[in-house]
Amino acid sequence: MKTGAFARYWAAAATSSFGTAVTAVAMPVLVVQVLGASPLQVGLVSAAQFLPYGLLGPFAGVYVDRWRRTQTLIWASVGRALSLGAIVVLWLTGVLQIWMLVLALLAFGSFSVFGFAATQSLLPRLVRREDLVTANARLDQTDAAAQTLGPTLGGGLVGLLGAPIAIAVDAVSYLIEAVLVAGVKVTEPRASAPRRKLWTEIGEGLRFAYRHPTLTPLAVSTHMWFLANGAALTVLSLLALRTLGLSPFAFGLLFTVFGLASLVGASLAPAVGRRLGSGRAVIFSRWAYPLAWLLVLVAPTTPIALPLLFTGLAVQGLAAGVENAHEMGFWQRETPDELLGRTNAFRRSANRTLAAVGALLAGVLAGAVGEAPVLAGVTVVFALAAVALSLSPLRHRSGASAE
Repeated sequence: MKTGAFARYWAAAATSSFGTAVTAVAMPVLVVQVLGASPLQVGLVSAAQFLPYGLLGPFAGVYVDRWRRTQTLIWASVGRALSLGAIVVLWLTGVLQIWMLVLALLAFGSFSVFGFAATQSLLPRLVRREDLVTANARLDQTDAAAQTLGPTLGGGLVGLLGAPIAIAVDAVSYLIEAVLVAGVKVTEPRASAPRRKLWTEIGEGLRFAYRHPTLTPLAVSTHMWFLANGAALTVLSLLALRTLGLSPFAFGLLFTVFGLASLVGASLAPAVGRRLGSGRAVIFSRWAYPLAWLLVLVAPTTPIALPLLFTGLAVQGLAAGVENAHEMGFWQRETPDELLGRTNAFRRSANRTLAAVGALLAGVLAGAVGEAPVLAGVTVVFALAAVALSLSPLRHRSGASAE
């Protein structure tokens, strides 16, 4: 493992993770409580940052494979900082409206398409492929630590300074990330093949991602997961902030519990992989998600609503922490370097597009039929995603060693 380069990359990822965790609390509070959005508007705001993945994802993948990945990540971080900063400026000048917020988040999502494709494709150039599960687990641990402390900090900042000022913290974190990435020393090889037509390169990446015997069912199951998760998080903000009346600080604590559970899961991920195999570790985690949202579904109907709600988010976090390092390791290990940008971007494009669809559907349906039926549907889709993966060849794959 290239210790110096990975350490700087790790620090950059950690910085932006802490900022993102603050915004995870501040954004719903801004939308639901400060701007008084309707359920449909909540869905629109949730979808706005994901929609660019469907429009730009395939193209971003091609260019990430053509460009230097460090430079792409730097400019993507600067663009995200400016997008979030615009929200703060609009609020400070007293003109912020929902449609302006949607436009700012569309810009944020557009830069994120390139940023995440570059991030996931750069890591295999920093560590050996046999170290990918360990490296991803370390990144997940840091991200989970951020999700543990960030929401509490975010809830406190929202209560003290207001949601828009808390979002400014995230904007600054992206600028710091850009500076740290600029100092990463890594060899960026030129493309081994001459550039071809854009659509030819897009087709090459799609064929690899969706004809692979192991990666294809993993991709399909993950797409279903994102559809359900986009809907679930939209309804969660309405359920917690309106139906159950949680304060911004308590809402932040909800995500703190999620982050703490994710930290535990990420710490256990290598050991779980050694015991079960990477494939079964992912499948085991997928079955935890329907259980988590079943607990959220029944919470408002019981006298122990808050304990059930927090338990549900803890189960979700634990499963995510265990799963992610192994899932990312499969993709990074199985994909040739010259296709990493495209496969990462295509997969994330489909995932975020379905998350946007889920968020929009949840916003519409929650306003029409209520939160409980939407959460019931979410639970079913999570279960179907687990079934799809359980019947795939992934259950026989052990993955690389995770020492």
